[in-house]
Amino acid sequence: MTHQGAALQTYNNELVKCIEDLCSKRDQLNRQIQQEEEEKGRLQHDIRVLTEKLSRVNESLARRLAARADFDRTIAETEAAYMKILESSQTLLSVLKQEAGNLSKVTDPRGSS
Repeated sequence: MTHQGAALQTYNNELVKCIEDLCSKRDQLNRQIQQEEEEKGRLQHDIRVLTEKLSRVNESLARRLAARADFDRTIAETEAAYMKILESSQTLLSVLKQEAGNLSKVTDPRGSS
């Protein structure tokens, strides 16, 4: 019977050791889970912050692109109007020179016979 008691004691000791080992491994796993949950929380926070920042940048970019389009349109319209002014000035200058030449012929005593 003593032999059986000793065997039971050995089994009991091994059983307790196995249970303690499993508890230790579970505690280690719990710490790893907690660390990963904390990291997940930080990452989700970072994602929210970056998403908000991306939204603000997209809005700002849209406003700037619209403003640039307005500048482009205004510049194109101004350049077209300026070209019309240049063409009109050139035509006016040609007409003025022609009229001045005609007037010179009329008023120049040597030009009339």
